[in-house]
Amino acid sequence: MTPQRAAGVTLATALMAILSAAVACYAPPAQSAPAAFSLASPDLASGRFDSRFMLSTFGCHGGNLSPALAWSHAPAGTWRFAIQMIDLDAPNGGFWHWAVYDLPATATGLTRGAANRASRLPAPAFGGNTDFRDTGAAGWDGGYAGPCPPRGDAPHRYRITIYAYAADRLAEAGGIPRTGSAALYAFVLDRGLGERLLGKASITATAAR
Repeated sequence: MTPQRAAGVTLATALMAILSAAVACYAPPAQSAPAAFSLASPDLASGRFDSRFMLSTFGCHGGNLSPALAWSHAPAGTWRFAIQMIDLDAPNGGFWHWAVYDLPATATGLTRGAANRASRLPAPAFGGNTDFRDTGAAGWDGGYAGPCPPRGDAPHRYRITIYAYAADRLAEAGGIPRTGSAALYAFVLDRGLGERLLGKASITATAAR
């Protein structure tokens, strides 16, 4: 190999090395994943219900206020929200305490006590039936009924879930009566809506007495 050719090979090799290093150093801007749909409650930040949010009947002496809720990063295309609360440790395998359906897509939370009176819910939302229907425990059918686990039980877990869906009226979308049970609505939300269920988020807090 002539000196001239050797010099050319060396130069080409050096240029390739420089080019390879430049390519390796270049990284396209990272695209951040969309933030996850989330639910929180400033009133349940401790992870438990205090007396303000416990039931005020059936042997319990709480204030029966519905806790404040806040949610963020709703899925794109959300039309409405639904909220349900269930006692996961009830003797019968589950007991429904709270249900709100058809909250507007513009809503980002509920203030403390919002579920204690129908007029406090943003239109077109309405309170759904719970397992306290016709007992008067919630003040009105469709209202919030706080925890009241049996005395002496280990703390019960109460799960609050918010659902985001692409339907105007949940009952019509699911083909169920507006007065359907919370369990029936839960089935529609988790199974019946199919792709119209856009996302859900949950928090869990405990209560005992």
